[in-house]
Formats: sequence, structure tokens, C-alpha cells
Amino acid sequence: MNNDTQPGSEPTVGIELTPEHPTERIADLAALAEDEGFDVAFTSSHYFNRDPFVTLSRMAEATDTIRLGPGVVNPYESHPVKLAGQAATVDEESNGRAVFGIGAGDRSSLANLGIEHERPLRRVLETFGVARDLWAGDTVSHDGTFAASDASLNLEPPSGQLPVYVGAQGPHMLRMSAKHADGVLVNAAHPKDLEWAAGQLEHGLEERPDEHGPFEALAFASVSVADDEDDAREAARPPVAFIVGGAADPVLDRHDIDREAAEAVSDALSQGNLTEAFGHVTPEMIDAFCIAGTTEQVAEQFEAVLEFVDGIVVGSPLGPDLEDAVEKASAAMEQAIAADER
Repeated sequence: MNNDTQPGSEPTVGIELTPEHPTERIADLAALAEDEGFDVAFTSSHYFNRDPFVTLSRMAEATDTIRLGPGVVNPYESHPVKLAGQAATVDEESNGRAVFGIGAGDRSSLANLGIEHERPLRRVLETFGVARDLWAGDTVSHDGTFAASDASLNLEPPSGQLPVYVGAQGPHMLRMSAKHADGVLVNAAHPKDLEWAAGQLEHGLEERPDEHGPFEALAFASVSVADDEDDAREAARPPVAFIVGGAADPVLDRHDIDREAAEAVSDALSQGNLTEAFGHVTPEMIDAFCIAGTTEQVAEQFEAVLEFVDGIVVGSPLGPDLEDAVEKASAAMEQAIAADER
């Protein structure tokens, strides 16, 4: 596995490590992922989990070659200039291995904090535009969806410019990422959704300036892998519930998900009844929104996904046993890549 995104290169293989566990364990998982051949490790950012940038610092200490970044932060909870400085610090701590995963954030989580989810596409675009100027050593004044006056950073990221990956699901964010960013993290696990997303990305790529260089599309996919298929699918219930709770009607329709069943999940989540919400998850929902099963079953699904993207980020829950799941996910990717090359 390598990081070359040019045509004919092997797919990029990433992993999402959720800091719901102590930072020491996440750092150990990052080291294991590096040993297993993963190219990049993202750390998710939610206010109720451990801080992603503290976690990334621990991950940097525990690894040598794997790229590292938030996957993804939003420009509402923290000021965009602050995010640029935090990402540059990770780049410094990791000797130039940082990437910057940026997205609009989860509307319901932001609502918990009393934050308005205003003009998300413009906010994300302006955030990484300003970040790029700051990483280049510029002093920045900005007046748009946020304001900054004569802002600059007191450090220079070793990489010079961090690759920007936009977390995206809707058509406009997908197109914007293809036009302006270095890559996209498509929040989907099913070939139907990724085929649709690829069409949206093509529209953006048609308007992409040549000076922006190559673009990489990664599926940021919920994955659950274990020796036993039933164990893997059971572990998938929590993330699938949250995916269903935030899924747009066209996405539910694409997979023939029963609207009443989806509403039952969403209602339970909004009331904080997590156990009830997880119980409402149907087999059809798991099939649509998670790659779940044994190593061989997951490998087959990875192969189908790779028809539409340049790589896969193995996302939460990973599996019922995290360390075992990292190893099995790596084996599944190797099988999928080998099958694709035949």
C-alpha cells in the first residue's frame, strides 16, 4: 500500500480511530495500523469524546510513517484560524505527516451546543482557504462567514501545505471538494451511494483549476469485521443508527429503507434513548450503511466499493474487537486489491 494517487497506483487505505477510548490506546491502535500497512489514520472529532488534537499528538509519538489528521473537525466549535494552528502543530509533531480533514459538522451535535449550522459549504471553503494562506506564512484578514484581522501563525508546518480532505455527503459539498480541495472523504459505504457521489465529483472536477493538482476520493465507510458475521453485524448497530438518524430522504429511498423504521431510529436518538435506537436498526439498514461481516465478506464489499473511489477509510465501529479488527480490515483490503489487479 502506498500514498501515490496517480493513475495505476494502489488504493489509499485509511482508518478512523474514534477517541472514545483513552489516548494511549488510540496511539497503540495507530501504531498497529501503521504496522498493518495503513496509509493514513484519521481521528474523529465530537465534543463528547477526547480531544482529537491531543489524541493526534499521542498518535504522532507512537508512529513513524502513517499520515495523521482529524477526520473531521468542523469550523463552528473552534475558530477556523485556531484549527489551522492546531493542524500545523500536528504537522510539526509528526514531522510533516499531517492532513487536514474538515467538514460542516453534525447538525444535531452542534444544536446540543447552541451553535447555528449556517452556510456550511461556504464556511468549510473559507476555512481551508484561510488555512492554506496561514500555512504559507501569510498574515490574513478575512470577512465572510467568519472574521479574522491580521491573523498569522507563529510556526511553519514542515510539509509546507497540509493536504485538505473535505468530509462530504451532499451534492454541493461533493462538487466543491472536487473543485477546490486535495481530496474528499465521502460519507458512504455502499456502491450505490458511492456511484452517485462519483457523478457529483465529476461535475466539480470539470471546473477544477490545473494548479490544484491531483484529487483523491476516499470512501469514509462504516466497517465492522470479525470472525463471526453475526458478531460483526451486531457491532454495527450503533454507528448505523446514527447514520440512519441523519440520512436524507433520497438516501433512504435509494436503499428502500422503510421510512417508519428510520423515523423510529431517529426519534429514539433525539430523545437520548440509545439502546432503543440501536434496537430499531434493521438488517436492511446495516446492509445499506455498513460494510459488515467476515474478512472474506468485507473483502468482497471493499472490491465493489473500489470501483468508484481511489481508496477506503475503514471507519467506526471497526469491529467488536478493535485490535483484531485492524488486522482483519488490513487483510480484507489486501484481498480486495489483489482481486482488483487480477
